Amino acid sequence: MADDAPPPGIDARVPNPARMYNYFLGGKDNFAADREAAERVMQVAPEAPALARRNRAFLRRAVRHLVAEAGIRQFVDIGTGLPTEGSVHEVAHEMDPGVRVAYVDNDPVVLAHSRALLSGTAATTVTVQGDLRRPEEILAEPELRSVIDLAEPVAILLVAVVHFLSDDDKPTELVARLRESVAPGSHLVLSHVTDEERAGDAREGAAVYRQASSGITLRSREQIHELFDGFQLIEPGLVPLDDWRPDDENLLARQARRHLPTWFLCGVGHAL
Repeated sequence: MADDAPPPGIDARVPNPARMYNYFLGGKDNFAADREAAERVMQVAPEAPALARRNRAFLRRAVRHLVAEAGIRQFVDIGTGLPTEGSVHEVAHEMDPGVRVAYVDNDPVVLAHSRALLSGTAATTVTVQGDLRRPEEILAEPELRSVIDLAEPVAILLVAVVHFLSDDDKPTELVARLRESVAPGSHLVLSHVTDEERAGDAREGAAVYRQASSGITLRSREQIHELFDGFQLIEPGLVPLDDWRPDDENLLARQARRHLPTWFLCGVGHAL
């Protein structure tokens, strides 16, 4: 996309968190305003691209665990962001091509790119428009229900998305409403930014997002833990990204990045 003309209804002059994240990951689906905002974040938090990659690695490990160990065969990925290598359906289908995935986002650019990528996977994968602030509407969406059976366990993925909700949005209540709508045996996968370490830098980085289409709310460990109310956190609990069930593939990179601050906490919970 880079500096091509934006789709109708998109103001390329306003930074967008999904496109900024894409830039952090080395992608090209972003505009000049997104790159400039991302660079401002990196001035105070040069670790941002590494943390974005670590966040994606956590997502991949969580999906592999849920398919291989927990028997989950359907995923609802809310706030999916722009498609990138190692998307949920790609990781899951390596182990079971029958796994069903619904991607949900409220960004027209994300929706367009995701639908183009998934054009050949309609039997198991869909992309639908939805907003986490209206969870019941997401789960009632007919296209989502064409691949997701809410009578069976499902994994709800809220990876790097809840921090774009303000406290006024009552995120703990929104997550609880999702939990109440899914079957026993379902799981929650969540990662969230925090100012637990180097709080001043974290807050300066978050301040850049105030000029973007969505601001960031930094939350404490205790506040992030509350998002798992009604879920039992599986081992190792609520931890920094690299500490959630590290595998051999990322061990050396993990050791090399030990100096990075804990600006993300993550976990996987099992519905009680």
